[in-house]
Amino acid sequence: MEAPPVTVMPVTGGTINMMEYLLQGSVLDQSLDSLLHRLRGLCDNMEPESFADHELVYLLKGQQGNPFILRARRSLAHPTAPWHLRYLGQPEVGDKSRHALVRNCVDVSASHSLPDFLNEMGFRMDHEFVAKGHIFRKGVLKVVVSKLSRVLVPGNTDNTEPLSLSYLVELSVLAPAGQDTVSEDMRSFAEQLKPLVHLEKIDPKRLM
Repeated sequence: MEAPPVTVMPVTGGTINMMEYLLQGSVLDQSLDSLLHRLRGLCDNMEPESFADHELVYLLKGQQGNPFILRARRSLAHPTAPWHLRYLGQPEVGDKSRHALVRNCVDVSASHSLPDFLNEMGFRMDHEFVAKGHIFRKGVLKVVVSKLSRVLVPGNTDNTEPLSLSYLVELSVLAPAGQDTVSEDMRSFAEQLKPLVHLEKIDPKRLM
């Protein structure tokens, strides 16, 4: 079975050409309520946002090297909202002084013809999935708790199956390049979520 995609982000207003600082972990289904309760206490005093998104991962294969990957995501809860197209650069995981994974992130809004456009450009859909969950915020920090499900019949988001018995938990910050101090704030926040969830700097290449 293919490993679930490493980045599952809800459709939101896009910031273009930024660096994403990321920590990831997971929590078993039976521990979800405890984690949500902890997050409500730690995060800004507002109700978390709920989301249900459909993401399609497209590849453009060259003659050599790794394929070029783009992610197209649409909101199932708000069908008339724009699609979002995301490019995620290669993660910078070698710097031991950083407490978070760092990678370039380009996020733009697009029309509903995005899948047709990508196909015309030569991209081919590799896989698709549905992500449903909640978004919490604390200042610039964003925590996404989501359940990932595989799409059993291509294009039919009503026919899905959970990928695991756990929820993906992601702590992230979008910031201009060089703002490495945010990773220290992320580390401090992640410590407050233990032992419910252990958020780590995970190298996606380990999951391939």
